[in-house]
Amino acid sequence: MVPLLAAAFAARSELLTRLHAEPTDAYRLFHGTAEGRPGLTVDRYGGLLLAQSFHQSLAPEDLAALESYYAGVLPGLTLVYNDRSRAHSRIVNELSPEQLTIAQMPRETREMGVAYRIQARHEGQDPWLFLDLRAGRRYVMRHARDKSLLNLFAYTCGVGIAAARAGARFVMNVDFAESSLKVGRDNARLNALQFRPRFVKSDVFAAVRQLSGLGQPERVRGKRMPPFPRLDAQQFDLVFLDPPRYAKSPFGVVDLVNDYPALFKPALLCTAEGGTLVCCNNVAEVDRDAWLDQIQRSARKAGRTVREVEWILPEADFPSPDGKPPLKMVALAV
Repeated sequence: MVPLLAAAFAARSELLTRLHAEPTDAYRLFHGTAEGRPGLTVDRYGGLLLAQSFHQSLAPEDLAALESYYAGVLPGLTLVYNDRSRAHSRIVNELSPEQLTIAQMPRETREMGVAYRIQARHEGQDPWLFLDLRAGRRYVMRHARDKSLLNLFAYTCGVGIAAARAGARFVMNVDFAESSLKVGRDNARLNALQFRPRFVKSDVFAAVRQLSGLGQPERVRGKRMPPFPRLDAQQFDLVFLDPPRYAKSPFGVVDLVNDYPALFKPALLCTAEGGTLVCCNNVAEVDRDAWLDQIQRSARKAGRTVREVEWILPEADFPSPDGKPPLKMVALAV
């Protein structure tokens, strides 16, 4: 265990020096899939060290060795272990009352100078800031000044907060989960922003159809749709599309393997001429070139031209031996 952790830490030496200077104190220290222990991840979020196991539980002696190693190279961090090796990646290991209090403690972490709220354990399963998406947030921060941004499947609104901090003139975050948007609002309050981003609680299909001008009817095939917020048609300079692998609602089905265009087309129509649509696909088995071909064909069918394509690769704390990282991000200038 320790030799693997040490090799991963050494491989990140140059990266960590750059990140700390930004300042960034949120990064992956061990990416087990590519570094010798599939299913184990170790992430730093400020003063928190979060270890998670996905395929099998971490043995007590391995957890002790992990804690001892990082106490030596990054002293002062608080370790929380989440065992997510059971079905649906749910956290199954119980903590003592004292440990649970520590795990549920609200904390702050920084990425490129932007502050984000973080907790090791909360009502959901996943961390409130996905670290492999840092490259996407970095791209947005480089391009957001004086522009409008639509952040779809915003989760805790990290992309939107990054854009606002980088000088965007308007940001709209859309997500169906009020609990996630609440964290997004907390993130906004943590930062000195020139304006308050907009937070829209809505099924993304209902929101993006209205924003794109396609429209969302109240009834579909005679069936009344659930209530949804009314939005005027509007186009944005930047649109960020980061859907989950699969989700089903009365408004539509999110399916990153079989039907990405169902979301891509309305998102594209929300993107202003001369703007950029950033698309994400986190399904490992989806071939990136085939996926790009699919969305380019969808763009042509929608009557829009993709002028430039730029791949956004996860940063060095997410190594990919075959050069095919599971998370695919592409910026399409349209």
